[in-house]
Amino acid sequence: PQTPPPPYLLARGPKTHPGVFLAAPVRMDRRSVPPGSPIAITHRDCSWLLWRQSLGCGGFVASERWFRGILAVWVGLRNSVGGLGRHNRQMLTGRQESILKMVVDEYLETARPVASRTVAELPGVEWGPSTVRAELAALETAGYLTHPHTSAGRLPTDGGYRLYVDRLLASGLVPPQTGVELELSRLRREVDQAMRETTTALAQVTDLMALVTAPPLESATIHRIEVLRLQPSVVMVVVITSTGVVAKRVFSFEAVVDFGLIEWASSYLNESLAGMGLGSRMIAGCLAEPDLSTTERTFLSRLASAFTDLEGDAEGTLYVEGASRLLTEARHAELPQVDKLMTALEGRANVLRMLRSALDERSVFLWIGGENPQPELKSVSIVGANYGLGHRNLGSVGVVGPVRMDYANAIASVTQVARELSHYFEDVYEN
Repeated sequence: PQTPPPPYLLARGPKTHPGVFLAAPVRMDRRSVPPGSPIAITHRDCSWLLWRQSLGCGGFVASERWFRGILAVWVGLRNSVGGLGRHNRQMLTGRQESILKMVVDEYLETARPVASRTVAELPGVEWGPSTVRAELAALETAGYLTHPHTSAGRLPTDGGYRLYVDRLLASGLVPPQTGVELELSRLRREVDQAMRETTTALAQVTDLMALVTAPPLESATIHRIEVLRLQPSVVMVVVITSTGVVAKRVFSFEAVVDFGLIEWASSYLNESLAGMGLGSRMIAGCLAEPDLSTTERTFLSRLASAFTDLEGDAEGTLYVEGASRLLTEARHAELPQVDKLMTALEGRANVLRMLRSALDERSVFLWIGGENPQPELKSVSIVGANYGLGHRNLGSVGVVGPVRMDYANAIASVTQVARELSHYFEDVYEN
C-alpha cells in the first residue's frame, strides 16, 4: 500500500496477533484521516521496517487492550469513509439480519446463488419478493452479499459469513453435542495416540481437514529420567514428561564412562528433578549442586542440554488428518487454488504458529476467508477452540474447509473435542 502521510504512529500487534502491524494516525479524529486509508494494516515484516524508516517515527509492541481498541477505531473509520463497510453491523435492521441468515442458510444447503423469490417463498417469510429484493440490494451495498453475475442470486461474502457466525455464537443455538466419540481415558500416558485419535475423529465427524496441536513441552514436568550407556563412551538420556512425551538425547565422551557414575546419575536426577518443569531455572542449580564432587558436576554438566533444550518441532506438535477431504471433486469449485492451499498447509511450522497465536482466546475462534493471516489460506475458513487446564490453555483443535461450510457443526465439534481433551489432560497432569 502507499505510505500514508505523517504524523503516524507504528505499532506491532501483541502476542495474539504477532504478524499484524498497524500504522495509525497520531490524531485519531476523522479530519486527519485521508479517505480510503484511515489506518494501514500490513502483515509483512519488511513493510514494518520500511515504514518505520521512511516515516521517522517510533515503533512499539502494543498491549492487547490497546491493539483491540485501535483495531475497533480502524473498523469504525473504514466504515465512515466508504468502501466495503459503509453500513456497519449496528445499522442493519432486524429484517436485514434475518434475510442475511436465510441467504447464508440456503446457500450452505444448496451451494447455489439465492434469488429474492427463493427467500420470499421460505416458510414463515412475510415479505414479498420486491421487499426482499430491496433488502438484498442493501446487504450487497453493505458488503455482506455479492452475486456472480447480474441475473444471478446472491452469495455471502466473507463479511456476511462473519456476521452470520457472530450472531450464531451470540444466540447460543450451536448444538451442544455432535457425533464425535472419544474414549481417551484409556490412553492416560499415551498422549501421542490420544492426539492422533482425536484428530481422526474430528475429521470424520466434520468431513473437513482437522488440526490438533499438542501441549508445548515447556508446559510439562519431568516424570522420570533414564541414563543409559549405549557404548563404553556413549550415553543416552531419556526424559519422560508428565504428558507422556519421551525425549532422547545421545552424548559422546572422550573416555570410557564408569557404570557406577551412570547409575548414580540416574538415581540423583530422578530424586532431584522429578516434578520440575522442563526448562525450569531450578534445574541448572541442581546440576551444579556445590555438595557434588567435581567428577559428578562435570558429568551432569555434559547432560544438562537433555533437560534445558527440549523444544518440540512442528512435526511432533501438530497433528493433521483429512487433507484428502479437501481434494474431492465436489469441492474443486470451492477451492480453485487447492495446490497453493496444500502447500501452505504442508508448512506446518506456519500453521502451528498461527494456531498458537489464538491460545489466549477463551472461546471459539475463527478465521473466515480473507481474515486468514496467510494469503494462501484466504480461500478457506478455520474454526478452532482451545483446550487446557483451568488456569491456562495448552493447545488448540481446529478444522479447515471451504468458506461455505457448516459452521454450526464445525463450532460444535471443535468445542466438544476441546472439552474432551481438557478432561483428558486434567487426568494426565494430576496423575
